[in-house]
Amino acid sequence: MNPTSRLSIVLASVCIVAASGCGKKPGTAATSATPGAGAAKAATVAAATGTATAETNVIADTTAKLAAAEWALKQDAIKNDPNGQWAVSATASSSYNDAKENEGYAPNQAAGAPNVETYSDNDKAWTPATADSGIEWLDLTYAKPVYATEVRVRESCGSGAIIRVELIDAQGTSHAIWSGADPTTELNYLLVRFPKTAFKVARVKVTLATNVVSGWNEIDAVQLVGTAD
Repeated sequence: MNPTSRLSIVLASVCIVAASGCGKKPGTAATSATPGAGAAKAATVAAATGTATAETNVIADTTAKLAAAEWALKQDAIKNDPNGQWAVSATASSSYNDAKENEGYAPNQAAGAPNVETYSDNDKAWTPATADSGIEWLDLTYAKPVYATEVRVRESCGSGAIIRVELIDAQGTSHAIWSGADPTTELNYLLVRFPKTAFKVARVKVTLATNVVSGWNEIDAVQLVGTAD
């Protein structure tokens, strides 16, 4: 079995689940023999519904806060993973406005730790020259070649366009480790996990099909996870 077929890919995402109120289905109301009883009953039902709605909102708000906290902790764990390292430099097939070196949108904006905090167009992330043009790639170099077990790609705009991830060893040989449909949405990581490589990884190449997700596709950072032995 080859590494690609054994690969497990997951998206580090947080699902915020809002609790929904329980209501009766519409039906035929029974008539009351007592004048005004219908109005009183309606008022009682309205009051109860209002209370239920308020309780639902409290539950939903608490759930959202817990999910947000969990998401923040996950981001912190990734940033501080002792076996993870961020790229020291990067090249790409193109860049917006032909940006170079440390200019906004240049490939090197994908080097270093994540620094884009909201899902939006941001010049602190690498961006290809044009939107929806097709195949583009980002090639990142790491300071310490390692026996790798995971690649984490932080997408910050137009998420979901990655179609392939390759590991490049110290001799420059490319090893395709994953290809498929990218499930990433919003500001999040595409996590590509695989058995520890038998070779040390020095670079990671990420390929996108920018026409898959309309608009600009941007990558904030790419983390390589692995050990020296």
